[in-house]
Amino acid sequence: MIAHLINTDVGNRGILDVYLRYRQKNPNFLHNSAKMLLDNYSKVLIITGFPVPPAWKPETDGPPGALAIYRAVERIGGKADILTYPEVENALASFGPSLVRKPKVSSYSLIVAVETPGMAPDGNRYSMRGIKVEREALDWAVVEAASLGIPTVGIGDGGNEAGMGKVRELVERFIPNGEKIGSVIETDELIVSAVSNWGAYGLVAEASVEFGQNLLEDWDENKIVSTLAKNGLIDGVTGEAEASVDGIPLKVHVAMVELLKALINAELGD
Repeated sequence: MIAHLINTDVGNRGILDVYLRYRQKNPNFLHNSAKMLLDNYSKVLIITGFPVPPAWKPETDGPPGALAIYRAVERIGGKADILTYPEVENALASFGPSLVRKPKVSSYSLIVAVETPGMAPDGNRYSMRGIKVEREALDWAVVEAASLGIPTVGIGDGGNEAGMGKVRELVERFIPNGEKIGSVIETDELIVSAVSNWGAYGLVAEASVEFGQNLLEDWDENKIVSTLAKNGLIDGVTGEAEASVDGIPLKVHVAMVELLKALINAELGD
């Protein structure tokens, strides 16, 4: 149910077709991702931040999800760091996460990439419109983790994110510009979602059910997205510094989180 919910394709970008076919071969992808988190939460590196043209400011999709995972890890007794762009660091500062600029990947037990530009076949990273990303790449940490045998989880919604190489064939078939923008970077587990924040919230929701505690219970979507927009992050579709994500009104994101909270509580019998 959680996996279906987070793949509600409000933006109509083709991700629903990717999800339905991905799920046929990987029906337990959300459970497997949550298990990987719960088995390896001692020290987690969370990567996020997708710069949007033409000014290449990071968007509001990704950082909220990264913060939700960060809080969940800390709540279950682990430690986490967030690797991102300076603008996102500044926007997240009031929430107090641990931020790193040059992490030693070998010191982590798990790497999670949330809405992180992933390398395409030509070595570049692209926006959904096929424009080359003109910012420092952060997916190197995923590649290094894979070479070291450190577990990795990717979360994406458009095919151009680190981790989506796992379904590149589907991205080529169903996502506009998929052949050009589709990432070749794979992760051990992949969460496909209609909005990457929703994918992160879905991971936390599934982990909540399996851990036995609602790790989203005090999550305030309105406050967090509004704070990030106020501090300069932009909607990746509209390009404006407004309290919305992927061109979808904030009230829809708030409703998604509240429904996830209710589903968790129902599963836990609360």
